[in-house]
Amino acid sequence: MAKFKIEYNRPECIGCGACAAVSPDYWEMMDDGKSSIKGGKKAGEKEEKEIEEKDLATNKEAAESCPVDIISIINKDNNEKVV
Repeated sequence: MAKFKIEYNRPECIGCGACAAVSPDYWEMMDDGKSSIKGGKKAGEKEEKEIEEKDLATNKEAAESCPVDIISIINKDNNEKVV
């Protein structure tokens, strides 16, 4: 069972590509110039994806590299924001 959830505010993406550069297994640049979570699901205009603890470090790096802070990682056990 996934322990964390990535929440990504895609409409606010400026397309810098930092997330895809540091975590290419989970993030990709799309034809519209914005990034997307690989295998993520839409939640309205936003995207989300559940991940395991082993995937936390690379996605935390992606979130911390985002210059507009639109990537959050939530601990599903206590609903606290990790990043």
